[in-house]
Amino acid sequence: MTTDTRPYVEPERPEPAVPLLGGDVTEGLVRVGDTVRRPASDASQRVRRLLDFLQSAGFQGAPRFLGIDESGRDTLSFIPGDTAGRPWPSWVADESSAVSVARLVRSYDDAVKPLGVPGWARTGADADPQGCPSSIAGPATFLAHMDITPENVVFRDGSAVALIDFDLVRPANRVEEVANLLLWWGAWMPVSDRDPVMRKVDAASRGATLVNAYGLGPLDRAEVVDVARNAAERSWHLMGRRALTKGGGWKRMWDEGVGDKILRRQAWLAENAAVLHAAIT
Repeated sequence: MTTDTRPYVEPERPEPAVPLLGGDVTEGLVRVGDTVRRPASDASQRVRRLLDFLQSAGFQGAPRFLGIDESGRDTLSFIPGDTAGRPWPSWVADESSAVSVARLVRSYDDAVKPLGVPGWARTGADADPQGCPSSIAGPATFLAHMDITPENVVFRDGSAVALIDFDLVRPANRVEEVANLLLWWGAWMPVSDRDPVMRKVDAASRGATLVNAYGLGPLDRAEVVDVARNAAERSWHLMGRRALTKGGGWKRMWDEGVGDKILRRQAWLAENAAVLHAAIT
């Protein structure tokens, strides 16, 4: 038995399961006492090993993998705090909230960087769909979170304290991670497609604030806008394939128009590229 397949031993008097709000894709998420149970997925082995590494590294901003319960679910430690549901609460738009997220993401990236890109992190990676443009991002240097939505960040006392939901973690680099951060916390999308609380956020100013809070270097800053545009182009193809092959939440999002939103984001990024680039460099 390897550490990532170890069983979770239930307490003598287990507590009842309480349904939790999942993200756009995760279903069947429940809290049992001070644990969270997540249905196993094709990302489970990768996430288990990553969380074990983070625990060994002393990183406090992520759940602990505790084992696999009798129902085959991943059992993680529950992190108390606030996460955003839909529609997002007003505090998601606060600059101080966003800055704390940028600093948390930087601390995660720094903590996981010594792991590098192990072979098991590439296992099962699919080739790009036909017609998908190649990534222009530089070489992958660590396992980036790459899904830094408000639903996936735990807050306490107004500050981000933990990242959750590592299902989309993948080999990437700092520029790609920051581009994902800017999408959600920098409002790098058309105003009409933003959650209502984000519609008054100035994307250029907020982008500069977040890049500074993360501490991205000057050479990397110069690549962010181009990488964000390339990621949006790739996202349309990748999301479409997930909707077709994985179904579930992926198909629901596609049917609800996420593909059209991605196309509008592509156009918005192209139109605002010069302003965004000037702001963050």
